[in-house]
Amino acid sequence: MEKFYVASSFRNIDAVRYVSDQLVSKGYIHTYDWTKNEQISTFDDLKIIGQKEKNGILESDFIVILLPGGNGTHIELGIALGQGKGLFLYSPNEEVNNFKITSTFYHLPEVEKCFGTLDELLERVTTATVS
Repeated sequence: MEKFYVASSFRNIDAVRYVSDQLVSKGYIHTYDWTKNEQISTFDDLKIIGQKEKNGILESDFIVILLPGGNGTHIELGIALGQGKGLFLYSPNEEVNNFKITSTFYHLPEVEKCFGTLDELLERVTTATVS
């Protein structure tokens, strides 16, 4: 069974939950669900969550990144790249191809860029991986 982690920002929480639920229903293992975090009010809370997110990435076989993302999303992208994880970068409006706002890291050969609907993203992920 392949393991996955989904990185994004809280503003995409519904999309993150949808992608995660769909992958789990297909037999994939979710390494960490950060969307369940509530009542984060201290630096100790942030430290604990940060460690769980880092471990989730390290334990995963591939990462799905849903843009737009925040600072944490891009740190997670960096960890995944550094660890040689499979990467699916979802850009619903193809903003990764806007030269003025894109990141060099989005265009590395190990990053599979995905556009369209979330269901099209899921099709790409499940076609490219073995669950």
